[in-house]
Amino acid sequence: MIAVPLALLAAVCNALASVLQRKAARSAPPSEAFRLALMWDLVRRPAWLLGILALIGGFLFQATALGFGGLALVQPLLVVELPITLLIAAWLFKIQLGRQSWLAVGAVTSGLALFLAAASPSNADKLPGFMGWVISAAVTAGLVAVAVTVGVVSGRMPGGLGLRGVALGIAAGLTFAYTAVLMKRTIDILEQDPPGVLTSWPLYTMVATGLCSVFLLQNALQCSPLVAVQPALTVTDPVASTGYGVALFGEDIRTGPWVVPELVGIGLILLGSVLLSRSVAIRGDQVIEAGNPEETRGTPR
Repeated sequence: MIAVPLALLAAVCNALASVLQRKAARSAPPSEAFRLALMWDLVRRPAWLLGILALIGGFLFQATALGFGGLALVQPLLVVELPITLLIAAWLFKIQLGRQSWLAVGAVTSGLALFLAAASPSNADKLPGFMGWVISAAVTAGLVAVAVTVGVVSGRMPGGLGLRGVALGIAAGLTFAYTAVLMKRTIDILEQDPPGVLTSWPLYTMVATGLCSVFLLQNALQCSPLVAVQPALTVTDPVASTGYGVALFGEDIRTGPWVVPELVGIGLILLGSVLLSRSVAIRGDQVIEAGNPEETRGTPR
């Protein structure tokens, strides 16, 4: 199925975007947090601009994949963004990967394969109704508001930057997931009535939600290292998107006895995510910021 390689290409682009944007955002002053000054500062940094180009590439691959497959198929594949981020971060920070890192990559990959094989997600032709859009938007906005509040409050506490990164990573993941929902609807309209897509509300709502996602992600990457942000972002996006696909578009995943291997697959993904978050490659930018780049160079795990 063509949706699979397209989703994997989107994951590669997103991983590259995260590393490049983190490389640029970590040197922005804390006073710019949650201000448009942060975006003005970042737009003048070449690494950030390259990251945005990669993000746009990921958006285009993801949109095309959603034209061929449902949310419940495409979005879980984006979990591989996490191990790919590990590999790119290791290359960028000149870090040698060890056994734990590769074990984590294997856990995420095998967990994803097991979940997709057991769930066997299928596309559907159901269109969300008015109340479906209202409820999903309200729930998403509420969860994002809670996550941002936790992030802002924890950032003012001693030692709370890690929690802030996790909370803002979850907020960004939720908004990226809802952007994918709107993207799916926009693609459906484009296929049925190409000129009509320019006057459809999902297109412009998708753009607005996407910009909000990018803004939240920049704030998360500015204040916290990849160790906090990336696992929260990468896991939240596909999990929420799968739920949206089932609830709004009527996409189907197998239940009954199949729930057991699905849960095992999710468990492996979470285990791999935890191991990756402790990887020296993901933690590399923390050490470099502390002025000790040699501590990560060539370090086995």
